Amino acid sequence: MSSAPDPEDLTARARIRDAAMRHFGEHGFERTTIRGIAETAGVSSGLVRHHFGSKEELRKACDDYVLRTVRKLNDETWAAMREGDLGKAAAVRRPSGAYHRYIARSLVDGGASELFDEMVRMSEAWLTAFPREGAESDVPLRDRAAIGTAWGLAIPIMFEHLSRAFGVDLSTPEGDVRLASALLDLYSHPLMSPEEAAAARAGLKGLRHD
Repeated sequence: MSSAPDPEDLTARARIRDAAMRHFGEHGFERTTIRGIAETAGVSSGLVRHHFGSKEELRKACDDYVLRTVRKLNDETWAAMREGDLGKAAAVRRPSGAYHRYIARSLVDGGASELFDEMVRMSEAWLTAFPREGAESDVPLRDRAAIGTAWGLAIPIMFEHLSRAFGVDLSTPEGDVRLASALLDLYSHPLMSPEEAAAARAGLKGLRHD
């Protein structure tokens, strides 16, 4: 079971942070205002500035919070995997859905670089700890981890389009299960056979020598 909420999440500071994440996610950094964040959080603009100083510092606080949350979820998933509880490991990822819009907007606006780099490091650790039997590769581990991370982070960016394609809001419990099922199906059914992949790699090697 997930640990208890951070005490900070019960404070006015947390309400401001959550409101900021909503505004940054919906409107982008440039169009978001301190006044709008304050109104959503139910506080004064002065209190926003008291806690965070500036809009830039507030965005940094949001980035730091998301990064801490991703690390926490990653640690909980590791624990579930060590216990052999794959169902629990799958369920742990659900809270991250609350930050999809914020993460997507940050990535589109050219931000979230620390989050991306941290997730690449996490992916490298997972690929090292849980190698697939018979899936040896001559592609650098970091390249594979970076591509896997980009693939995963494309989901928040395309969330609305994916929801339309699925015919269900992916932020709902039903949508989350549908999305997780589709991802598991892709992960467990390679798009190419080992023979097809070998032939394609041979073609790439030929291009390198042209």
